[in-house]
Amino acid sequence: MTVNMTKGQAISLEKQGGGSLTQVRMGLGWQAAPRRGLFGSRTREIDLDASAVLFAEKQPVDVVFFRHLVSDDGSVRHTGDNLVGGVGQGGDDEAILVDLQRVPVHIDQIVFTVNSFTGQTFQEVQNAFCRLVDETNGQELARYTLDGGGQYTAQIMAKVHRAGSGWQMTALGNPANGRTFQDLMPAILPHL
Repeated sequence: MTVNMTKGQAISLEKQGGGSLTQVRMGLGWQAAPRRGLFGSRTREIDLDASAVLFAEKQPVDVVFFRHLVSDDGSVRHTGDNLVGGVGQGGDDEAILVDLQRVPVHIDQIVFTVNSFTGQTFQEVQNAFCRLVDETNGQELARYTLDGGGQYTAQIMAKVHRAGSGWQMTALGNPANGRTFQDLMPAILPHL
């Protein structure tokens, strides 16, 4: 059963029958919002990019994004860049896979961001979401709808962080401005 998350909500990454999840996928989907023009509605392609920043004691130690598809230790992997989106409410346009068992013990948080590489604002995006899927069986565990449509070009979506011997996911949903994950670092740090 999927949990529809709200901003700030945390869920445990424990399996329903007990035990910890081993592999999860953070999926991102979006569609370009139709724009009214002189000759009717039209859409413009939107290039959103998903990134995962790996932290150890509040210090960034690695990142996975469209130009660095696999973390240095191999535990986090980006499936590839989607330049136009379009899946929206269905499947994922971009995805980042995390093998929780392989994440090195010094990594305590992984923050997921989305940004508009081309600088378009979220006013031009609709049906955007991030979701967490148990990669071992394809079951969607949690979904966070990226509401808004404001004058910002990025969002700090969610984080997966260690909680005792397991992991938790927290929906963040904080708007930010920036075209790359580097631009978003000042907006990420308060969430660590």
